[in-house]
Amino acid sequence: MGAAKIQPSDGAKIRALVVDDEDSISNLIAMALRYEGWDVDTASTGAEAIEKLRSFNPDVAVLDIMLPDFDGIQVLSRFRSEGYLLPVLFLTALDSVDDRVNGLTAGGDDYVSKPFSLEELIARLRALVRRSQLMQDQHPDPILRVGDLMLNEDSYEVERAGEPIDLTTTEFELLRYLMRNPRRVLSKSQILDRVWSYDFTGKPSVVELYISYLRKKIDATRPPMIHTVRGAGYMLKPSV
Repeated sequence: MGAAKIQPSDGAKIRALVVDDEDSISNLIAMALRYEGWDVDTASTGAEAIEKLRSFNPDVAVLDIMLPDFDGIQVLSRFRSEGYLLPVLFLTALDSVDDRVNGLTAGGDDYVSKPFSLEELIARLRALVRRSQLMQDQHPDPILRVGDLMLNEDSYEVERAGEPIDLTTTEFELLRYLMRNPRRVLSKSQILDRVWSYDFTGKPSVVELYISYLRKKIDATRPPMIHTVRGAGYMLKPSV
């Protein structure tokens, strides 16, 4: 694929779960990921995907929306309900805005529409893995604090005023970026570049979407910490 291979700091292989009911597609993706040096397992149904999640414990998953037993969004809901926060890339033949938003709203971290570029899919998975597993190596102190908000980069725990807050992988990375830059206005383009790690087809609306998710979880029933600076971007600062 032309880019340097990545692996966790402990030297283990990246583990990827590929879920698609078309063997030709799952085998193609699996072959490409094994070429990258990753360990890959596959599933063709939602039930099999949940079973493989528990036994294989992947670092990242490719999840088809349309599966023969129940859809990919239901599979992801099961993933999250069981406490698995691995990043998930949806693979779908559906390309409407509503379908994409539904996938992201359900807790997905990215999507690729069929037919897809294999190189682009691999690049997006590499970006998801980098930010979910490897970014913490740059910061020896795992605890970030802004006001009464605490984020642990090692355990992926987030608390506000001592109350735990559950976040998806992308929500966590967005909050981490905001907390590393308290009282600093960050533009949508800066957030796209830093959090998504590639050009997200030039659509800043995904930033607005995830900021709204964070606000519902971080600022719900509490004094707001996430602020919109009109025409400039977003800023996180203590509420008092």
